[in-house]
This record gives sequence, structure tokens and C-alpha cells, in this order.
Amino acid sequence: MRFVDEATITVRSGKGGNGCASLRREANMPKGGPDGGDGGKGGDVIFRGTDRLMTLYDFRLHRHYFAKNGEQGMGRDRYGRGADDLYVDLPVGTLVYQIFEDADGTTREELIADLVEDGTEIVICKGGDGGRGNLHFKSSTNRTPRYAEPGFPGEEKQIRLELKILADVGLLGLPSAGKSTFISKVSAARPKIAAYPFTTLVPNLGVIENDRFERMVIADIPGLIEGASEGRGLGITFLKHVERTRFLVHILAVEDLNREDPLDGYAMLNQELAEYSGELGEKTQIKVINKIDTLDEAELADLRATVEATGEKVFFVSALTGEGVDELLTEMWRQLAAMNESEA
Repeated sequence: MRFVDEATITVRSGKGGNGCASLRREANMPKGGPDGGDGGKGGDVIFRGTDRLMTLYDFRLHRHYFAKNGEQGMGRDRYGRGADDLYVDLPVGTLVYQIFEDADGTTREELIADLVEDGTEIVICKGGDGGRGNLHFKSSTNRTPRYAEPGFPGEEKQIRLELKILADVGLLGLPSAGKSTFISKVSAARPKIAAYPFTTLVPNLGVIENDRFERMVIADIPGLIEGASEGRGLGITFLKHVERTRFLVHILAVEDLNREDPLDGYAMLNQELAEYSGELGEKTQIKVINKIDTLDEAELADLRATVEATGEKVFFVSALTGEGVDELLTEMWRQLAAMNESEA
């Protein structure tokens, strides 16, 4: 299933059932009073967050979600049955926007829900109430009312869904930095891997577990390029997914390094993050230099010495061979534990 992070759908709750106008006509009561029952309530449309879904692909194919109407009331004080609510499951991390059309024909949007947890439920359209039967309209001046109330209409809304991936860690880097290889090494995720830029065209999620059965969710964000904050390359389409991660692992491949100033390679993407969102630019990062298997011992020693001279903490790894990966994972678990403790 391919990744789709936006969809526009129409949702409509059910109409309430009509009330019944009925008079009792029994052998021993030829002129009985009103006995019309109420109509049933229409079904609500309820959005529910679930971690079992990863994309909005199905909502590109199925664009209409209509709850059923309530049943109408009947004679002998029988009430109409209320309709079942319609539950629409959405991936955790989905933003729900209602689309409005103004009198001048322009459209605008309003955020009405943010499904950030598994099991979160939001009533998007409330079903119409059932109409009252004629037994409610009996009075001292009208003993046999012959009218009942119609059911109330449901609600209809145009909705735009936008998915922002929820993950603990976002893997950030230029195209072909080795992010997909890393996530395939440490988790069961199997992203497409090849030696050319933009192999990853969709965000991939991987889950790793430690010996205490704690979980860490890693998002492999597609490679960004200079100008991403302005939409160049895969740009804004994927920058928004970085917003929901708790911290970043910024991976730089050795072939993209300026050997005289290795840390300079991190500056470009960090600038793109800051220009897209000030908060994003301040997000905690773990810096990684990948593909050290392509260097000989002397080259690697020189690179380590150059980086150490800056005083910056950088992890040297080969996602292909696994060298240095355990040390990096230890730091990622330490960072996650520290954040969990500070948020407790």
C-alpha cells in the first residue's frame, strides 16, 4: 500500500426518524387518544484514531461516509429505532479540517480535531433527533391531535484529512545518506534501498524494542535538499512529518562531508528546518556520520580527530556493516528516557 498523507471526504450523519400521528382504534376504544411513537435518532459520524492504520490511502478511494437514518415512529406508542453510529477509523496523527465555503465563493479551513492517541474518538457530525409522535401534542383543548413532528436533519461536512507521522525519532539527512539502510538494520522495516537519490519517496516507520520491552518508533523521512522549506525536491510534503517527532537523528554520509569542516554539512538542513518552523529548528538532534566502511583506517582516524577537535558529539557508524550502530542506539534510548522522565 503506498503512502498517502492527505484526502478530502464528505461525511453526513443520519436524519432523525419522523414521529407518528396515530389514533387508537380498538374494538373497545373506538375513539381512543393519540398513540403515535417518536422517531429514532439518526446515527452520528465518529472519527476514531487507531495505530493499526498507517496511511490515508483508503480515503482517496472511498470519499463518502454517511450514517444511517433513524426509523420512524409507529402506532401503539412504538418508538422508531435509533440508527447505529458510523465509526470511521483514521491513522493516529491525523489532523481533521472542516472546509467552509464563504458567500463570495472562497473556501477556508478550520482545524476541528487532532487524533494524537490510539482510541481517541471525536463526534464529527451529530445525528438528527427523531421527531415526536402525536401523543406529545395532546392537550385539554385538543384531545386527538392528528399531526406529528418530522425528524430533524443530520449534519453534512466537507473534511480534509492530513496525516503527520507520530514517531519518537525522525531520521533526517540528504538523499542517499543511508537512512533507509539504518532503519532496516535496527528494525523490521524494509524500505526500498538503492544507490541513487530519492529512493525513499514515502516516510517509513520502524519499531525497535529493548530488553525491558520498551518501544521506540523511528520515522525514516525522505531525503531533503536545499530549498526544501520552499517546496523544492520533496520539500514541505515531508518536512511536516518531522514536526511530530520528539528528537532527530541527523545522518550525514562521508561522501557529502567537507573534510576540513565536517560539521558544515549539518548546517544546510538545519537552516531549512529553522526556516520551515522555529520550533522545528530547536528540536534536539543526535549527529551521525554514516558509511565509514568506505574509508580506510587512516582516513577514518583523521576524520575522527577533526570532529573531536570541534568538541561536538558525533557518532561514526556504518549502517551497512553495523559498526557503531549499537553505540548510537544506546544514545537514542538514553535521549528517549530523558525526555520521558522530563515529561512525566
